[in-house]
Amino acid sequence: MVMIAGVNHSFAMLRSSQQLISQAARSQGLKPSVRWLSAQDLDNYKAVNDPIREYLPGSTDRERLEKRLAYYCNTCTEIPIVIGDEQFHTKDVHYQVMPFDHQKKLAKFSYADKPLIEKAIETARKAQRDWERQPYEKRAEVFLKAAELLADNYRMDVNATTMLGQAKTIVQAEIDAACELVDFLTFNVQFGWQATRYQPISVGTVTNTSSFRGMEGFWASIAPFNFTAIGGNLASAPALAGNASLWKASDTAMLSNYTVFKVFREAGLPAGVINFVPADGPVFGETVTNSPHLAGINFTGSVETFENLWKGVANNIGSFVGFPRMIGECGGKNFHLVHKTADLKSVINGTIMSAFEFCGQKCSACSRLFLPKSCAQEVIDGLVEAHKEIKVGSPLEVSSYLSAVIDDKSFSRISSYLEHARTSSDCEVLAGGECDNSKGYFVQPTIVLCKDRNDKLLREEIFGPVLSIYVYNDDADAEIINHINTSTRYALTGSIFAKDQQVLDRWSDALRYSVGNFYVNDKSTGSVVGQQPFGGARKSGTNDKAGGPHYLLKFMSPLSIKSNSGALTDWRYKYMQD
Repeated sequence: MVMIAGVNHSFAMLRSSQQLISQAARSQGLKPSVRWLSAQDLDNYKAVNDPIREYLPGSTDRERLEKRLAYYCNTCTEIPIVIGDEQFHTKDVHYQVMPFDHQKKLAKFSYADKPLIEKAIETARKAQRDWERQPYEKRAEVFLKAAELLADNYRMDVNATTMLGQAKTIVQAEIDAACELVDFLTFNVQFGWQATRYQPISVGTVTNTSSFRGMEGFWASIAPFNFTAIGGNLASAPALAGNASLWKASDTAMLSNYTVFKVFREAGLPAGVINFVPADGPVFGETVTNSPHLAGINFTGSVETFENLWKGVANNIGSFVGFPRMIGECGGKNFHLVHKTADLKSVINGTIMSAFEFCGQKCSACSRLFLPKSCAQEVIDGLVEAHKEIKVGSPLEVSSYLSAVIDDKSFSRISSYLEHARTSSDCEVLAGGECDNSKGYFVQPTIVLCKDRNDKLLREEIFGPVLSIYVYNDDADAEIINHINTSTRYALTGSIFAKDQQVLDRWSDALRYSVGNFYVNDKSTGSVVGQQPFGGARKSGTNDKAGGPHYLLKFMSPLSIKSNSGALTDWRYKYMQD
C-alpha cells in the first residue's frame, strides 16, 4: 500500500480534500499527515489546479531552482533503459544536449534494440495482470503521491531539467513540468473515479453491474519533446486505468521525462507497470505494432509519424488479440482572426504570446494572423514595436522571453521557411528573420506579411517562432473563414477577436469544425487541465481531450455483469401457451 503523506503542507491539491484526514483517524491518535486513501475519500475529492509560482528574486523558490539548475548544468546524467526492476545499456549511445548551448551534454542514454523492446512488452504484460486487479483507490494513491512529490520535493528538478533540456524559460517550465503535470495526475484521478461510478439499472431479481478494467496487453506511450507534462500523462493515464505501458520519451526531452519516471517509482508504482524505453522511432514503432498484444498507442507528435503507426496497426490487424486503440495529437496551423471591432491591444499582446512563447513550439501556437484592412496597420505597428523588446537568449537569463529551438533538424526546417520569406516576392519580413546555430539553435521571432493567402507560410506547419499575417478587406470575412476552413489539414486551435456579439456568434458557428479548442477574445495557447480539455480534429488528432472527464475511459475495457437471484422456471414464452 502507498500512504498519502504530508497532506497538511502547502500542497493545495491534497489540502483541498478534507476527506484525506478523517476525524476517526484523529480520534485514534493517528498523525494528521498519514491517511490511507478510501472510496469515500475519492467520492469527496475535488482536484484543484496547482498554482503557478512566481520565482521572484530572493524567494525560496528561486533559490531552490537555481541550485538544481547548477547541479544539472554541471552533470551529464546517465539514463538507463528500465524494464521492470532491471536497468540496461546498449552500445547505441546518444546524448541529449542543451539546445541553447549544443556543445554541453546534459544526459547520456542508449537505444533499446528490438529484443529489449520485446522484453519490455512481456514485462509489461506480466505486471499488468496484478496491477489491473488492484482497486482503483490503490492505483489512485500512487499517482496522488506522485503529484505531491512533483508539486514540492521534485518541483525544481522537473523544472530545471525541462529548462536545460528543452530550452524553456522559468515560467514556461513552471506551467508545463510542474503545474500541468500535477494537474494531469490529480484531475485524472478525479475524472477516472467519477467515470467508474456509473452502474446500470437493476430490475426485479436481476442485479446489473459494470466493472471498468484495464485492457489486455500493453500500451505504447510515445512522447514529444515540447511538454514534459504530456510525456508524464501519456504514460500515467493508461497506468491509472489499470494498464501497463512502454514509455518512449523524445531524445530531446529524455532527462525531464526520466526524472518524472523516477518520481512515479518513488511514489510506489510497481516495477514493470511503466517501462522506460528510449529507442529509435522506427524500430520502436515497428516492434510494438508487430506485437499481437498491443492494446493501444498513446501518441503526441507529427502527422507523418502517427500515420505510419496507424498503417503498422492496419497492416497487422488480423494478428492482434484485440483491436488496438489509437490516441493521437498531431499539431496544427492555428489562427487568430480579427474583426474591426476588436480590442487591438488584446490582439497584439495575445498574438505575441501565442506566436513566440517557447519559440512557437506549442501545438497550439498562433502561426497565422488575419487582419481587416481598416485596422491592420495599427496592429502590425504594435506587433513590430513589441518585437523590439523581445529578448532571445539562454533560459538561464531571466530577461529572455524565448530561447533556442529544440535541435538541428528543427533549426534547419525553420531556416528554410525564413529563406522563403526573405526571397519570395509575395512575402515581406517585417521583423526578425535571422537565425544562428553557432552556439545554440537560435531563431529570431519573425513577423512576415503575406500578399498571397495561399502562400505556404499560411498553410504549412512550421513549429517555430514565425508569425504570418494576411490582410483582408473588411467586407470579405466570409472568404477568409472559408480559407481558414479549407487551406490546411489541421483543426487544433483558433481565436477570434471582436466586440460585436453578432460577429462572434456568426464566426463561431462558421468555424465550428476548424478547431478542437476555440478561443474568443483570447490567445490560442494556454489550455489548462480541467478548464479547457485539449485536442484537435482532422489531422490534428483523434480529439480525445486530455485533461477532460472522458479521457481515462479510452484506456478502459468495461465489463457488464448480470446476476439473477431468481430461478429460471421454464424455457417457453407465455404467448406460446393456448
